[in-house]
Amino acid sequence: MPSAVGTLPEPTTGPASPEGGSEFTPLLRAIKGQGLLERRTGWYVRTILVNALCLGAVVTGMALIGGSWWVLALAPVLAALCARTAFIGHDAGHAQITGNRSVSRLIGLVHGNLLLGMSYSWWNDKHNRHHANPNHIEKDPDVAADVLVFTSKQAATRAGFRGWLTRHQAWLFFPLTLLEGLALKISGFQDLRRQSGRERLVEGAFLVAHVAGYLTLLLTTMPLGHALVFAALHQALFGLHLGMAFAPNHKGMEMPDPDGDKWGHLRRQVLTSRNIKGSALTDWFLGGLNYQIEHHLFPSMPRPHLRLAQPMVKAHCRGLGIPFVETGLVDSYRQALRHMYEVGEPLRVDI
Repeated sequence: MPSAVGTLPEPTTGPASPEGGSEFTPLLRAIKGQGLLERRTGWYVRTILVNALCLGAVVTGMALIGGSWWVLALAPVLAALCARTAFIGHDAGHAQITGNRSVSRLIGLVHGNLLLGMSYSWWNDKHNRHHANPNHIEKDPDVAADVLVFTSKQAATRAGFRGWLTRHQAWLFFPLTLLEGLALKISGFQDLRRQSGRERLVEGAFLVAHVAGYLTLLLTTMPLGHALVFAALHQALFGLHLGMAFAPNHKGMEMPDPDGDKWGHLRRQVLTSRNIKGSALTDWFLGGLNYQIEHHLFPSMPRPHLRLAQPMVKAHCRGLGIPFVETGLVDSYRQALRHMYEVGEPLRVDI
């Protein structure tokens, strides 16, 4: 597997439309004509600097009030900033920030491994496979049977404790996300075995630096009891934030039939994705992932351009008669949880 940044190129072809030609090419041409695939380096420099300054302010606050239980008030703030950090690493992985692979990888290592303890190489490989075949039960690692399952066929194989999890997975989804921050760290260290010698050395060094730095920060700014509670609260809220950002995107949407008709790029990305309506606050909270359809169609499109591309994408889909799913944030959670509840229904009937 690749050891450097691997971003998916913008596809240039799609399935033949009834009139002949590609369904995706006219949209790609229009998007390029508007300059929406051009990078916004200045915007990202400002975003990275502001995030770094905010992180520095929180660290300063921890040092100043770490002796008081009031320091716990900074844990939710740090969790939100860590989610912003993850969004920056995500954008670097898609070459949205710069076309220089080495610079993109460095940004990813700093924002993923060093600041979050999450392996950038592990995530980038997994995420690119998801983008290539979203919601494909045999090819998308995000819908592979694990703690959660996403199809009745997957659910039918569950028994014992895993069966109990599947029966109640809709109710357990958000509580389980509280463990996501820790799970990401564990997955990163486990993935070191897959990586090549040099990649393993670099990734491992950044991960170890994160663990050492995080422990040092906690233990030098507050008593042990405060540190334990702060770490638990921070990691739980960080995982919850990420879960709330990623849950609305694909869960409950179309899942391609491995034995059915092959979808081209346009339909493969649009039919499996869900956009979230909202304001600038929604954009901030979800890191631009609320424009999931546009992001999947054009993974290297800079985050601030996604909202500009949305009207063009929506109009193009309407012209082809392709459903463009868009809903509110709360309703997106309802749809995702309903899908997980229905998947577990057969196991509840058997009780």
